[in-house]
Amino acid sequence: MGQITASMVKELREVSGVGMMDCKKALVESDGDMDAAKELLRKTGQAKALKKSSRETREGSIGFYVSEDKKKGAIVKLGCETDFVAKNDKFQEMLAQLARQASDNGVEDFVNQAYQGQESVQDFLVKSIGELGENIQFLEAKRLEVNSGLIGGYVHMTGKIGVLVSLETDQAYQGSELGDLAKDISMHIAATQAEAISEDQIDPEVLEKEKQFVITQAKESGRPENIIEKMIEGRLQKFKKEVCILSQPFVKNPEQTIEALLKDSSKNLGVAISLTGFVKYQF
Repeated sequence: MGQITASMVKELREVSGVGMMDCKKALVESDGDMDAAKELLRKTGQAKALKKSSRETREGSIGFYVSEDKKKGAIVKLGCETDFVAKNDKFQEMLAQLARQASDNGVEDFVNQAYQGQESVQDFLVKSIGELGENIQFLEAKRLEVNSGLIGGYVHMTGKIGVLVSLETDQAYQGSELGDLAKDISMHIAATQAEAISEDQIDPEVLEKEKQFVITQAKESGRPENIIEKMIEGRLQKFKKEVCILSQPFVKNPEQTIEALLKDSSKNLGVAISLTGFVKYQF
């Protein structure tokens, strides 16, 4: 029998998506022949999953989990092939479990984390592909934490838009009003174009892309150079105001900005409240 090395097992796992132990077993049974091991995996229980793992995952759903003490939470975006499977109870249960995994253990190297008796999250996904009959792909996840305050979120009923937010407070607060506020702000973010919390946090690439668009529009107007410069400056300021959460009109009360909502809530609840983080995923 040929020698089975760790690098061979790793190589087979990378091309097949199958667990390390199953890859090693296939190599042993194939006397170290890589091609024969691949063929063996195709003929075994993983065959269905391997065949489907190359299909596109244009559909999917978003889910989040918040810890019991509300101090940490995670949001996960999981892809599949059809909306039918995205709405499937098994798929939704898996999404909830993965969100809890991300909340408890973080998102670094997520697919390689040990998970529910499986060698990894990836192995769990491969097994699920076989069970649900579609390619299922972990797309992205993010975790938020607070020292005081809480984590809250919202997923639109279609599962296609999901938001997680972190609200920090200057002292502990146990009332349900803070959770209601987090949900309201999450719903607001789900319904708007949110690029950053405040202007200083806008991604420079996003700002530069918008700037180039505005410059092109301004030059096409045929106006004098000094007027064009003022047009560019004005439109960029308007863009910043429109995409920054704090300066946006609150969707449930357009006469009030999110910044004003936070100030009013702070005054009413007797604690200083700050929006310190958010994640928005959508299909």
